[in-house]
Order: sequence, then structure tokens, then C-alpha cells
Amino acid sequence: MTTHQHVLGIMTRGRGTQEITDSVATVVHDSGLVTGLCHVFVQHTSCSLMITENADPDVRRDLETVMVRLAPDGDPAYRHDLEGPDDMAAHVRTVLTDTGLTVPVGGGRLLLGTWQGIYLWEHRTRGATRSVVVTVMG
Repeated sequence: MTTHQHVLGIMTRGRGTQEITDSVATVVHDSGLVTGLCHVFVQHTSCSLMITENADPDVRRDLETVMVRLAPDGDPAYRHDLEGPDDMAAHVRTVLTDTGLTVPVGGGRLLLGTWQGIYLWEHRTRGATRSVVVTVMG
């Protein structure tokens, strides 16, 4: 088995989604592996990763609407607010979603469906540089 790993530095613009499919696909291509798995992991506790529809941005906006209801900023029941009113809400959002995902690789490329994209979902209201570890095994 061969393994290739690369860390992507992604600058977010604040709360919302940012497609990283092309960056991950580049790592897969550069690995030279034809068949295997690509694991993507974000090294933070206030953002997450998801695979969702890449055609209609309303899908991602609607997901954000759901998250606002599930994990509102500044909820008085939260104790943890060291970095502001969005701090604990961001942690809740990350736990409800995920920090890692795996995509099959075939023919030297990600085997995503036609309408699927890989997204970094920033849960903080301000932007940050996020480290995303991409590991390709095959």
C-alpha cells in the first residue's frame, strides 16, 4: 500500500461554506495513485467538512439556516464563550457535522457523484486559516 499526504491551508471568509473539491482532487492527482481512498480531515473544533450538492448554492444556504436554529449564537445556556458569542455555537455545529470524510479514488480521480462537492464549513463568524489534511491511500 502506498500513502500520500498533503496539508492544505484554506483561508475562510467567515461563517459559511467554501468548496475545496478542486484542491483535494489536485492532491489525489499528485499522489499518482489510481485506486484507493482519499481521507480528508480538518484539524479544528469550530469548522467541519461535508459532501453536498455543488449545483445549487441554496442547498448550502438552507443548511446554514438549519444550523442557526439548532445552534444559535449567544444562547444564554452556553457556559463556554471565551472567544465571543459564536464560540460554543461553532463547537456544537462541528459536533453535529463532522471533521473527516472519505471518498473512493478510481482512475486516479475522486469518485464523487455528478452533483457532489467537498466543502469546508466555517462555523465562526470571522475568517480563519484552516488546516485540512488530505491522505490518499491505495
